[in-house]
Amino acid sequence: MIDLHTHTTSSDGTLSSGELLHLAIRTGVQALAITDHDTFSGYDQAKAQNPDLELVCGIELSTKYQDKTVHLLGYFVHGEPTAAFREWIAYLQANRHERNKKLVAKLQSAGMNITFEEVSQRGGSLPGRPHFAALLVEKGIAASIQEAFDLYLDEQGSCYVPREEPSFQEAVKQMAAGGGISSLAHPVRISRNLQVVQEHVAEMQALGLRAIEVYHSDHSAEEMSFYLSLAGRYALGITGGSDFHGDNKPTIALGTGKNRNLNIERSVLENLQRLPLA
Repeated sequence: MIDLHTHTTSSDGTLSSGELLHLAIRTGVQALAITDHDTFSGYDQAKAQNPDLELVCGIELSTKYQDKTVHLLGYFVHGEPTAAFREWIAYLQANRHERNKKLVAKLQSAGMNITFEEVSQRGGSLPGRPHFAALLVEKGIAASIQEAFDLYLDEQGSCYVPREEPSFQEAVKQMAAGGGISSLAHPVRISRNLQVVQEHVAEMQALGLRAIEVYHSDHSAEEMSFYLSLAGRYALGITGGSDFHGDNKPTIALGTGKNRNLNIERSVLENLQRLPLA
């Protein structure tokens, strides 16, 4: 069993890198990819601990595709990310930092007593909207994480602040140049209409996409089978993972996903490692 989609406290997970490693070993995960949002910090910390399992360097980016946000996974299975790619990631982090400051200001202008320092205490150097939501719940401003997003933080929320996102094509290009293999994350979030997904995947493959996340906690058996057929049709690699976030997504278990809908074989990673760089 492997898991190629997980998050730590370096982005929006609730387990530190060390805690995630220990959990993976206890649950029998043989290979683990840390795919934090916009940062390699979680992976770097985990690697320094010389874990007793195969550790895969990964990242998850929010990209803009046809005016929609689409998540893109990057896997560095042939070597470490280049220095130039890490510099590009630092640029994205700076954009997120600016968005966060604007979001704090907008929440304050709406009468909410929160500070940037309070958010940073929960999200470290790279807080995201889940950390804002947790703070709003803690202060009694929202009754739940979901309500915090619905009322204030999501695109339809009263205090939503967009952040600059790279285009899908640029992100794919940067990943390839940086030594990584790009994979479309949880394609189910593009559409439940399988024909629509197919049309988008065809275009994304033409833009340089190298793989698709077939196995994911949110995918039904029918959807996984369909995404697998798309991988074959468009000569794409296959990836898969639980999208584990710890307590932030309590219904998702490391390795086995939601209601044990996952059991990803090591061959998925081995085939990804055989996929040549673009």
